[in-house]
Amino acid sequence: MADPVDPIPAVPSAPRVADRPARLAILKALGDNTRYAIYLELARSPSPCTTAQVAESLDLHVNTVRPHLERMREVGLLDVRSVARGGVGRPQHVYSLAADAPSLGLEPSPFPTIARMLLRLAESAGLDPDTVAGAGRDQGVADARPWPAGSPAVEALMTELDAMGFDPEVAIEADPSPGADGDIATIAFAHCPFADLAELNPLVVCALHRGMVEGFLDGIDGPCPVAFHTLVDRDPCQVEIPVTVDVAR
Repeated sequence: MADPVDPIPAVPSAPRVADRPARLAILKALGDNTRYAIYLELARSPSPCTTAQVAESLDLHVNTVRPHLERMREVGLLDVRSVARGGVGRPQHVYSLAADAPSLGLEPSPFPTIARMLLRLAESAGLDPDTVAGAGRDQGVADARPWPAGSPAVEALMTELDAMGFDPEVAIEADPSPGADGDIATIAFAHCPFADLAELNPLVVCALHRGMVEGFLDGIDGPCPVAFHTLVDRDPCQVEIPVTVDVAR
């Protein structure tokens, strides 16, 4: 016996303009934990889902899921259409996010695709690492501008790298160079947010990162010698810079 399927009610679609009542209705709909979980499930799904599929994925009963889906359709969060089963039985309703449903940051980002294209373009153009690093330096200098003058360079760089997702770790040791009387800060990158791209072309990607570090330090405390070790050199990648101020170890 075919599962019962509720007919799609002849309720006009909710207004999908950015007016306050419509936005309030959407926020109220997503304020329910079950509806929010359903919304996330449909956002992550590569194809429209039936009521039974949503219920199974969330370990809920179909009779619990069905009114939530309808409520979300009424406020304009979901689109619903009927599809034939390919045999006997009534058509199934399948649900998907409406084209103008609010973004929750779950959509695939276009930036990795753009980055890969630009990486191929840089490679085909034959750009040398120093030219690439120059672009990174410009960005590093710009990133340093919000920092107040006299900020401790290592702490500032650690904060910046952490915000970018590098999960940096620092170790401070005496400079082993003959006649040196200062310290060396070794900052290791426990996680590289550009790892996939760096593996494709470390000369370009790591040169950009090196330039960003150099430009940032230049913007914080003036030119600073940097020993930058990429994934070609070691794992994890790391940067070594001289320390002229006391840093918490």
